[in-house]
Amino acid sequence: MSILQAIIQGIVQGATEFLPVSSSGHLSLAQHFMGVKVDSLLFDVMLHIGTLLAVLIVYRELILRLIVALIRLVRDVFTGKFRWSHMSADRRLLLMLMIGLLPLFLLFVPVPGTGYQVKDFADLWATDSDIVVEGCALVATSILLTLGIFATKRQRGRAGAVSGRRSFGVPDALAVGFAQCVAAVFPGLSRSGSTLSAGLMRGISRQTALDYSFVIGIPAIVAAAALELKDALHEPVTIGIAAIFAGVIAAAIVGFLAIKLLRWMVASDKLVIFVWYTLILGIVTIAIGVFEHRTGQIITFFS
Repeated sequence: MSILQAIIQGIVQGATEFLPVSSSGHLSLAQHFMGVKVDSLLFDVMLHIGTLLAVLIVYRELILRLIVALIRLVRDVFTGKFRWSHMSADRRLLLMLMIGLLPLFLLFVPVPGTGYQVKDFADLWATDSDIVVEGCALVATSILLTLGIFATKRQRGRAGAVSGRRSFGVPDALAVGFAQCVAAVFPGLSRSGSTLSAGLMRGISRQTALDYSFVIGIPAIVAAAALELKDALHEPVTIGIAAIFAGVIAAAIVGFLAIKLLRWMVASDKLVIFVWYTLILGIVTIAIGVFEHRTGQIITFFS
């Protein structure tokens, strides 16, 4: 992989990890159309670390508050002072994040008759030469975003202001967590788009749903990087250090800008842009995938 190809994939990862358009789907398509097959798990891990840096910087104040809340929660549990009915906003958010992460354990459930766990299908679909799955998942992302937008419009008051709850409950956290779990399986199904839409459909306000979507993604990104790093340490490094470094920097910078952009777009009610983008890209991807199936010819650029 050249440095230019690494930068392109870093840009794709950084932009699509947080924008509701699917990072896994775009990375799969980028590798497909560039004719690049990335066998380096280390490169994948490092791109995740780049996007992790971006979200940590943007939400550094909230993350520090949650760390303090965690320390105090542990203290209260061991001293018998914990009360579910008496919690600060930060402690409640922390507990809802913990509950929202529970559905991710479904990824490790064995699928009978296949020898795979649920999470293994994500790698199979993302690394094969068939992009029809990515196309269908992108269309599904468009549908979910549409449902989220309709839910937001139902929350509008008579004065036109957007209402919605500003705190999560257990059912809300589980719904968002399940959406994140499903998105982790299908390349092309946006994690941020799915979790944001799930929150909106549960009646959560736009900004609250978005912030929760970003923060709950931090443990998911860390877990994915840790699982891949365990395997990456046992594999030879097949990509140059310069290319890896370039990809990480590109992912971090673009990821930071993507978070800022999405927060502005959600506040200004412009999510419909992503509805049309994922719908059009999904349809085009399906059409190209069907063409490749029929002709046996793989379309590539920059290879």
